[in-house]
Amino acid sequence: MNIALLIDCENAKPESIHGILSELAEKGTINVRRAYGNWKNQAGWESKLHPFAIQPIQQFAYTKGKNAIDMSMAIDAMDLLFTEKVDSFALVTSDSDFTPLVLKLLSKGKYVIGFGESKTPEPFKRACSLFIHTDHFQEPSAVNPVPSGSLKKAKNELRGDTELMNMLRDAIENMKDEAGWAHMGSIGQYISNHSSLSHKNYGYTKWSELIRATEYFEESGGDKNHPHFRLKKSKAK
Repeated sequence: MNIALLIDCENAKPESIHGILSELAEKGTINVRRAYGNWKNQAGWESKLHPFAIQPIQQFAYTKGKNAIDMSMAIDAMDLLFTEKVDSFALVTSDSDFTPLVLKLLSKGKYVIGFGESKTPEPFKRACSLFIHTDHFQEPSAVNPVPSGSLKKAKNELRGDTELMNMLRDAIENMKDEAGWAHMGSIGQYISNHSSLSHKNYGYTKWSELIRATEYFEESGGDKNHPHFRLKKSKAK
């Protein structure tokens, strides 16, 4: 995919850029890289721009209480939508004010990846094609070489997430064959078409690993590289 990366520097942490670029590198080529802020008082981000070839967009606050940065970023997104060949927009922000922009981009057939902290309001998260939490994103080091690494959630934490478990059950139920088994590829496709959930938000590199960790579903004894899952059958009394 050709990706346009737009960063709201008022609502994003500079140390998250390593993880963001790492995630996007798996999905396509980042042809547009822009960061929006008032560089007179924007701390931390300036040193991250040149090393990653990110274009700084200066936006002064013309009126107190009005967010000119949000407006500038939204206008540029619309300009890119109609003038450039962009397949996917990556919006880095924890601000729900961008929800209408996401809906507009989706209506034009674009894939929208949101990056923000877990505290980001749900309307923005759910509007995105995919939303990835940046809480654990950090600068890579010898001790922690993976910039987007996050702690794996245990079985009880996974099972306690109602949205996650409902989505997994729905995916398997809707993609199952006559014997009740659903192929992992079909499960993943169903999830991507019906939610903005990402397995990486729970600390897992694949959906299959997360599903196994819940210990809630039954897995076929076949090829581990192409797993099948189904709802566990209740034991007869």
